[in-house]
Amino acid sequence: MATQTETMTDSREFEFRDAPPEMPRDRDLKVQQLLVIGAGFTIMLTTNALIFSAGVYQALYEEMASEPNNPFTGASSALIGLIGTLAIGLMSMTGPFVMMWIKLYRPQTVVAVAGVIFGVAYILASVSRTLWQFALTQGVLVGISVSMSYIPATTTAPTWFNERRSLAMGIIISGSAVGGMIWPSVLTAMIHHLGFRNALRVSGSICALAILLVSPAVKWEPSFNQQILGERDALRQRAGGSSARALLQPPRLNRRLTLTKTFLLQAAGCMLQSAAYSTPLIYYAAFGRALGYSAPTAANFITISNAANAVARVALGYAADRYGRLNLLFATTFLSAVAVAAFWVPATVAGATAAGKALFLVFTLLYGAFASAYIALFPASLMELFGKRDFTSVNGALYLVRGLGALLGTPLTGLLIPQSRALAAPEVYERAALVVTALLFPASFCILGVRLEMMAGKDWRWKV
Repeated sequence: MATQTETMTDSREFEFRDAPPEMPRDRDLKVQQLLVIGAGFTIMLTTNALIFSAGVYQALYEEMASEPNNPFTGASSALIGLIGTLAIGLMSMTGPFVMMWIKLYRPQTVVAVAGVIFGVAYILASVSRTLWQFALTQGVLVGISVSMSYIPATTTAPTWFNERRSLAMGIIISGSAVGGMIWPSVLTAMIHHLGFRNALRVSGSICALAILLVSPAVKWEPSFNQQILGERDALRQRAGGSSARALLQPPRLNRRLTLTKTFLLQAAGCMLQSAAYSTPLIYYAAFGRALGYSAPTAANFITISNAANAVARVALGYAADRYGRLNLLFATTFLSAVAVAAFWVPATVAGATAAGKALFLVFTLLYGAFASAYIALFPASLMELFGKRDFTSVNGALYLVRGLGALLGTPLTGLLIPQSRALAAPEVYERAALVVTALLFPASFCILGVRLEMMAGKDWRWKV
């Protein structure tokens, strides 16, 4: 009974209730909510979408690997894949530090700095001459800058909403899907007409400018900001009063909380889902080439996946508010595992036949719709699970776990795909598809465990 009362108090504590409709404050709040959604959507449209269009560069670099006298000559598929994997992994893995920075400084400042780093990273990538330089610029620097923009956007946004939190997050996160429909075709056209180096310069500059323009709208909700100001003082005290020293201090977590079944199951689910998630995204275009499609047509599979993703993220965000965030988190993760097992694995066996192409098309649609829902629903569910007080520290820690999963999962899975046949033999992807399946099913059961643990000792509720 005590536990139930405490949970109810916590849930009321982080509700941000609007003032009556006729009051000016209510209108101001709604305007700010729209600005927060618009800024978050724009950041996802540029930064995340560009990273998740890495399949275009993956296929291009693999093609260049078989040609002489270029930065990728003789490189394996796994080594080339490391560029995109570093970016995807570090954009989550640096989460705890970014969470610290947006407490020490205003989120707007961190996002603006991210825009500058993002643009510089792409310009440096455009003049890189070796694979390790591409890994450092297009991988490491881009990953860190994306983390510094998208984590503030997705962490501050939930503080502005209560009942429609998942819908708001769904709209924001759908920016990466909308961008994912645009960027593959744009990048392919720019690479064809301008060369891949100019494509890097132009795309990086456009995105950097967009990040800088929307950065002022990324801010904490005023009442939540009061809590952040208190945490800021505590962080500076730990660092002897110096903000600069506090920048690289490891974040502190509630030790008791980290030993709970809920946290451990959530962390395990994060790790497994992240280890699997990026592999299909990075190899969409390469697998399309293996099925016999041309480079521009193969890149369209990224666009198709993101089109399904864009619609699904908003629809699933609305459904999550209505039917329960953890319910939808479990269902979408489980269905993404089913999509891999039922369609991608058979497509690798069927090969470059009509059946193989049809199976891969269905897989692209289903995986795009369900797999990326995790990114929107995951932060939206954390306030319910861990409360307002521990939200930022738990969010940062779990982003670190997701980053570790991405850094380990895709590179190791990529080792199962021989570079010499990656663009010609669909069957070489079978083992990679099986690994993704073997990771996603346990991830979904971890989420189910979190849902059951949350209801332990309480009256049964369907909506969780």
